[in-house]
Amino acid sequence: MANPTYPSRATTYPASKRRRLSDDDHHSLLPGLPDHIAQLCISLIPQSALYFVCRSWRRLIYSASIPPFRSLYTLSLPKATTGCGGESRDNQMPRLSSFDPISSKWITIDSPPLPPFLHRLSLRHPSFISRNLPVQSVSVSGNLVLLAGTSGDLVPALPHPLVFNPLSNDWSYGPPLSTPRRWCAVGASRGTVVVASGIGSHYTQTVARSVEKWVLRKIESSHKKRIDPDGVWEEMRSLRDSKLCREAIDAVGWRGKLCMVNVKGDCAKQGFVYDVDSDEWVAMAEGMLGGWKGPATSMDEETIYVVDESRGVLKRYNHDRDDWSDIMEDKRLKGAEYIAAGGGKVCVACEKDVGILVVDVMATPPRLWVVETPVGHEILALHILPRMCSPEFQLPETV
Repeated sequence: MANPTYPSRATTYPASKRRRLSDDDHHSLLPGLPDHIAQLCISLIPQSALYFVCRSWRRLIYSASIPPFRSLYTLSLPKATTGCGGESRDNQMPRLSSFDPISSKWITIDSPPLPPFLHRLSLRHPSFISRNLPVQSVSVSGNLVLLAGTSGDLVPALPHPLVFNPLSNDWSYGPPLSTPRRWCAVGASRGTVVVASGIGSHYTQTVARSVEKWVLRKIESSHKKRIDPDGVWEEMRSLRDSKLCREAIDAVGWRGKLCMVNVKGDCAKQGFVYDVDSDEWVAMAEGMLGGWKGPATSMDEETIYVVDESRGVLKRYNHDRDDWSDIMEDKRLKGAEYIAAGGGKVCVACEKDVGILVVDVMATPPRLWVVETPVGHEILALHILPRMCSPEFQLPETV
């Protein structure tokens, strides 16, 4: 049976506003030119400039006629419990938000209704006084995939991955994992999601050494592309040991491989590289491992970036020399926890409430600015994905 999709909440407009928007839809993009010719001309203008010209050009930015620009996405939870009768932050689905870099606005995305086989995620438990329980997610093929988390009963909360597609603005769920798990290594490379090691409802050597992969395939459905619900997780060659189940590990996709370390932070660690196609594990190169001193990510799977969380330095990995180059040092980068890269930008969230730091690594010299985080929320993950259509510019219903 096909897995259902859950569309996010749509914005409705009063009849008078719908009429005004409909009238505006019929205005030509460039007077005297057919719209398809006008689009070719307008496409040469930076999208950030189009936004401020007129509503019809602004709406064009968010249409299927223009390639989508990239936006920043956050997974977050409220920093404190709600008032009397409210729901605890430890019994909520993480909130997904999107920051539109052109309009400079945050868009809140509704969480999907939970099917009965999914459990509520928990961030806190009396057994772990000084740390949060991790929620693990990856971005792959333009989708956000929630893969692992822990329920209040300390069992895996996600036997199926939850998938959000920004362009269709809906949620779906993927095929069931052979072994649902938490505290595992997760990563994605070239359309393939990999889950390795971890803990199930309790620790076993079998789960701690197991590896599964899921190749995402898209199908056309009701004029939209969505994840094939009939995909399966494929069991891969087992690990030699269980060294990857100590922490929740983010594996970084890089040139068809997944690079990861077994311990977070600036401390002694072991590094591993997994070749997704050949199903082989090798030790991480000495130079790469030596500079891996904080959260890491890759830009289009070609260049790896890491933040040295002790020094507050953003670094780039040089594959040819097996070393790292400093890009920028800034005290606000100290204590970095989460990182994402795309479109020439590296975004970093730190343990201190300093906002999300955005570094343009393509500029000379690199430029840094701050994006304020969603008000009252604690960041759990950062992702860079295609933009959503802002509710303000969604095509209205006809009346």
